[in-house]
Amino acid sequence: MDKLEDMSSVYDFDPITGNIPATKVEITVSCRNLLDKDTFSKSDPCNSIYTFLLLSALFWTVCVLYTQGVETKQWREFGRTEVIDNTLNPDFVRKYILDYFFEEKQNLRFDLYDVDSKSPDLSKHDFLGQTFCTLGEIVGSPASRLEKPLGGIPGKKCGTIVLSAEELSNCRDSATLQFCANKLDKKDFFGKSDPFMVFYRSNEDGTFTICHKTEVVKNTLNPVWQPFTIPVRALCNGDFDRTIKVEVYDWDRDGSHDFIGDYTTSYRELARGQSQFNVYEVSVVTLLSFSKCHPGSPWSTGNPSQSTSLHYMNPYQLNAYAMALKAVGEIIQDYDSDKMFPALGFGAKLPPDGRVSHEFPLNGNMENPYCNGIEGILEAYHQSLRTVQLYGPTNFAPVVNHVARYAAAVQDGSQYFVLLIITDGVISDMAQTKEAIVNAAKLPMSIIIVGVGQAEFDAMVELDGDDIRISSRGKLAERDIVQFVPFRDYMDRTGNHVLSMARLAKDVLAEIPDQFISYMKSRGIKPNPAPPPYTPPGHTHHHTQI
Repeated sequence: MDKLEDMSSVYDFDPITGNIPATKVEITVSCRNLLDKDTFSKSDPCNSIYTFLLLSALFWTVCVLYTQGVETKQWREFGRTEVIDNTLNPDFVRKYILDYFFEEKQNLRFDLYDVDSKSPDLSKHDFLGQTFCTLGEIVGSPASRLEKPLGGIPGKKCGTIVLSAEELSNCRDSATLQFCANKLDKKDFFGKSDPFMVFYRSNEDGTFTICHKTEVVKNTLNPVWQPFTIPVRALCNGDFDRTIKVEVYDWDRDGSHDFIGDYTTSYRELARGQSQFNVYEVSVVTLLSFSKCHPGSPWSTGNPSQSTSLHYMNPYQLNAYAMALKAVGEIIQDYDSDKMFPALGFGAKLPPDGRVSHEFPLNGNMENPYCNGIEGILEAYHQSLRTVQLYGPTNFAPVVNHVARYAAAVQDGSQYFVLLIITDGVISDMAQTKEAIVNAAKLPMSIIIVGVGQAEFDAMVELDGDDIRISSRGKLAERDIVQFVPFRDYMDRTGNHVLSMARLAKDVLAEIPDQFISYMKSRGIKPNPAPPPYTPPGHTHHHTQI
C-alpha cells in the first residue's frame, strides 16, 4: 500500500453506514447579503478618503453556534467562527465539529453579529440575524448543503446562511506547507500588491469549501508566505485525489480584494514536495516545502439498500448501472478474445479502514482486477455494493489515467482500449479529467460515458467534445475520443428494455470505429494482410475476376 494511504488505526468498518465509533460531522458556514448595520461606512460619500477607510474597517462579522440541551431545552454556546472584516458575504474558515446521532433530534441555532469592539460580550455588538435548524436537516439536504433565510430583526431582510456538512474521515495526520510566488500581476494603482492565498476543497456537488487562508504579505509581487500546518482532513478529508483549488488575491482594506489567479491541485500532488509538479501558472506559484506528521459518509449516489439510490439492489430487476453495463458490454465483449475485463469502481470507502479510493477493483483483488465476461463484472459489482461504502466527491481522472497507462504500453496497433464509465454525472475534478482526456487522445483508447439518473449532464456533454473540442492548459485534444449518452433517453415507456438497451448500445458505440481508424491512420499503422482463404486438402481454390 502507498504510504500516503496509510490511514490511522483499523476499526470495524460498516460499508452501509460507514460508522466509526462516533460519527463526527464538520459544519461550514457562509452568508450572503447580510444586513449592513454600518451603512455610513459602506455607502455614505465622504470627502476624506482617510475617514472612509477608517470607518469601513469597522464592519467585522462573526457567527456563533448554539446547541440545545435534550432535557433542559436551554441554548448553550458551542463555539464561534473567526471574525471576517469588510464583507456582507463572508465564507468562514473555522468549522464546527459536532458528534452526529442519526436517531436524535439535534437542534442548532446560528447567530450573526457585527463586531464593534474586542469585547467577548455579544450584547456589546450589533445583532445581524439568526436561523434555527437541526443537524439532521443539514446532513439530509441535497449534497448536505442547506440554505436558509436569516431572521430575527422585524421588518428587515437579513440575508441568507449556507450550512454545509461533511462526515469527517478518521485521518489524523497533519501537513506543513510553504508557498512562494514570482512576478504576480500588479493590481494596485499605487505601490505593489498585497497578496494572500485561499485554499478550498471540492465537494460532491461541484462546489468548493474554504479550508485555509494565508497571511497577507504586504507590498510585493514576489511573496514568500509563512509555513502553515493544516489537518489533512481539512484539506481533503482523507481523500488524497480530491481536488484542491487555490486562489490568489491582492488584499484591499475595504474587503473588495482583487483576484490575481487560481489553480487546482490535490493532496497527492502536494505530497510530492518541491518539484516540477508543484509549480503553478499563476504568474508562477511554487510549493517550497511539504512535510507530513502523524499525531501522537455516504452522500454520493446513496445507500444501495434504499430504493432512492441509483445503485439500489432490486431483487427483481437490474438497476440503471447494471442495465447500461450489460447493454454496452455485451456488444464490446465480442471484440475481446479472452473476455477478461478489468472492472474498477470510483468514489467509495474501502474496508477494512475506510480509505477513500477512486480506482478500486470491483472484485476486491488489487493484484488481479479482471472479471470473466459481463456476467463476472455484474457479479463483482453487486458484491462490491455489499462491501464498500459509496462516497463522494467523484473523481474521473484516476480511472482515465489508469486505463491510459495500459494503452500507453501498447501503441503498435495490436490492441485498442475502450473505457466504459457509468456515472450519475457529478464530477469533482473537471480540470484534471480534461487534462487526462487530452493526454489519452494520443493513445489507442476511447471513452464511453453513460449518464444515469435525472441530473443535468452539462459537464459530460462538455467532455464529449462533439461541439467544442476538449482542451486543457491551452492544448487541444488530438482527436475526439469521448462519446456520452444519457441513459434516461433510452428508457422505453412500454417496458421493452431489450429494445431500448439495443438502441443505447447502438448509439453509444457509433463513434468507436471512426475513433479506432483515426488513431491507426494518425500513426501510419496499416492492417495486417488477410490470411489466405482456407482450402480443404485435395481442392483447388478458384479465383473469380470481376
